[in-house]
Amino acid sequence: MRKSLVPQRCVPSNAVHSPFKSPLSAQKRQRESRKRVPDKSPDIPPSPKLSVSEHELMIMKILSQPFKIPIANYVPEHSTRCLGMKRSAARRALHDPFACNALVLFSPPELSEHDKLKMDKNKIQVHVVVDPLLGNILRPHQREGVRFMYDCVTGAKGDFNGCIMADEMGLGKTLQCITLLWTLLRQSPDCKPTINKAIIVCPSSLVKNWYKEFGKWLGCRVNCLAMDGGSKEHTTKELEQFMANQSQRHGTPVLIISYETFRLYADILNNSEVGAVLCDEGHRLKNCENLTYQALMGLKTKRRVLLSGTPIQNDLTEYYSLLHFVNPGMLGSTAEFRKQFENPILRGQDANSTDAEREKAAERLQELAALVNRCMIRRTSALLTKYLPVKFEMVVCVRMTEIQTALYKSFLQSDSIRRSVMEKNASKASLTALSNITSLKKLCNHPDLVYDKIQERADGFENAASILPDNYSPRELRPELGAKLMLLDCMLASIKTNTTDKIVLVSNYTQTLDLFEKLCRKRGYGYVRLDGTMTIKKRGKVVDQFNQPDSNDFIFMLSSKAGGCGLNLIGANRLVMFDPDWNPANDEQAMARVWRDGQKKPCFIYRLLATGTIEEKIFQRQTHKKALSTTVVDNAEDGERHFTQDDLKDLFKLDEQTRSDTHDIFRCKRCTNGVQTKLPPDDSDCMSDLAHWYHCANNKGIPDDILSKSWDITRCVSFVFHHRSNSAVVEQQLAEQRRQEALAKEQEKEEEKEESDKENKGYNSHGEEEYEEEQDDEKDADFVL
Repeated sequence: MRKSLVPQRCVPSNAVHSPFKSPLSAQKRQRESRKRVPDKSPDIPPSPKLSVSEHELMIMKILSQPFKIPIANYVPEHSTRCLGMKRSAARRALHDPFACNALVLFSPPELSEHDKLKMDKNKIQVHVVVDPLLGNILRPHQREGVRFMYDCVTGAKGDFNGCIMADEMGLGKTLQCITLLWTLLRQSPDCKPTINKAIIVCPSSLVKNWYKEFGKWLGCRVNCLAMDGGSKEHTTKELEQFMANQSQRHGTPVLIISYETFRLYADILNNSEVGAVLCDEGHRLKNCENLTYQALMGLKTKRRVLLSGTPIQNDLTEYYSLLHFVNPGMLGSTAEFRKQFENPILRGQDANSTDAEREKAAERLQELAALVNRCMIRRTSALLTKYLPVKFEMVVCVRMTEIQTALYKSFLQSDSIRRSVMEKNASKASLTALSNITSLKKLCNHPDLVYDKIQERADGFENAASILPDNYSPRELRPELGAKLMLLDCMLASIKTNTTDKIVLVSNYTQTLDLFEKLCRKRGYGYVRLDGTMTIKKRGKVVDQFNQPDSNDFIFMLSSKAGGCGLNLIGANRLVMFDPDWNPANDEQAMARVWRDGQKKPCFIYRLLATGTIEEKIFQRQTHKKALSTTVVDNAEDGERHFTQDDLKDLFKLDEQTRSDTHDIFRCKRCTNGVQTKLPPDDSDCMSDLAHWYHCANNKGIPDDILSKSWDITRCVSFVFHHRSNSAVVEQQLAEQRRQEALAKEQEKEEEKEESDKENKGYNSHGEEEYEEEQDDEKDADFVL
């Protein structure tokens, strides 16, 4: 067929401008015409058209309205301006400073409208307001802490930019510091970030914890780089990228790194400037000479924040190191500080000091406090009494078993130990003494811990093998051979049987944790163990699992060296400090693991000490250091002076007759023949000096039934010091409760008296009470009186 004859080409002359119609369209029309049309029955009337009701019109009107933000006076952080348009010249705060509960850290000076016209619009300052996401959850003392730190790091308190957050454990130092860093990263009076990036340095066990805390409080608003492992090449690349980025809006503005990793990569981290550095558990920087301290001092930043619940651990030189780190030069050189402050204060702290020395020490303390309080904020855990359940602390003196006592005496009477104590070479004597002290501490825990040395016939244990029983074997645990372990065994059984509580067992030695494991396997207790062998990643999982209410783990074994800081073990409400440490901060940190935010049950803290042994001497040394800290850090003017230097040096002695060597040194005036005849002061609590606690030579008055019953069963407890937190609050509550009960009883008696009077006097003939007016007069008189 020719192309010209194709139907598409054959167009009639009269349809040149008509559109083309497909031949299939006719067929479609035919199919449509063949559709069956239903017959309209004359009986069914047609359906009427429904009119739109007023309700429908109202709903349509609402739905047709444009979207409006339901929050009143909402100001979006990012404007909706079109791309390329110039931003409005009006400067304003990132958050509303006049909103309810707003935490304002900086308020610009008030300017008149005339002054605003004359000023450069780009130099007008604005308010600095904490993000309401954080500001609305901060407690009053935390709001005060954030404001104090912000004033310090911005130079508002003087010519320095560093500060120490010295709040005690559990007061929310982490949340306060996160609030500070988030504010510095986002705001300033000049409508721009104060800093572009920050570094958080902390113990390796807390790196992941800090990362989780940022996620908990800020969500995805900030990105953090947590260096918690990885190869050297990967770590180097990540740190170089972090330090090289100097932009105003850093994509990952927070670096979380451990002290050890910081020291290893100090050459990279000290290359460029950093906005701020924050050191958690800052008491690690107590020595100006160590490598970590020197590496952190090389960091190019002027804003330094140090967190430590125990700024004084051993002496004032360590205290000086912390202050020198945050604000170099504030207290002069080390020699000047010792001459001006440390030596006079220490002389005044000694129990044998004269009145003149004490007066001079008080003057130096006031001078030191005036300087330090400008850059250090300190609140005690007494504030937690408003938010946490009651806490009972007990120092339990446990008399050693006969085998322990015999081994202990044999050790002290050994010729090798006597020679080492009389050693004239100071360095050699100190090294030998440390080894001997460790042996005695382990012996106080259980004879199994020194069995290896007994077999080796090491110094002090030459004749110890003959003291052990014939059937003795360290493979089979016998708790009854160690007094403290025997008491612990009895307490664990009582807790497991009579309560639903969980318990944390803390020790300084992994060998002691091994004993705990043997005991748990022997009794069938579920347990978890955290020590230095556990990886950082696994620690968080173990802690989270233990804190679950449905967890089968009954015991959490904790090494005070590896995991005594920063962990929240609120799944347990009982904690046993099995042996003391020379550093009171280590014990204080470990004992604060259960009495923290989120705890719902009353807490019981037990500190076990072997009576009359080196453990009591170590505890006395702790008390002496704590008294120094209370006097210097907490500015307490009535710090007790119980111990002389001679008392603290007298370590290698055993007092078998005493109930408590510590109580004897107190020369307690409230106790007569070992019996407490006068109660502690009304305003005392477990934060007070040990002399102001309850003293018990028997189990009467012990606040814990578990310890009281175990005392009766084991008969190895010789003395107990105990007290509780928020005792003043509890006493007020109990007094109020007693008052209400007394009022209720009086009211019941009055009602009974009225009823009896009614029955006796009866009613008059008119059915009215004869004495109605008389009773009304009596009530009116009572009301006036």
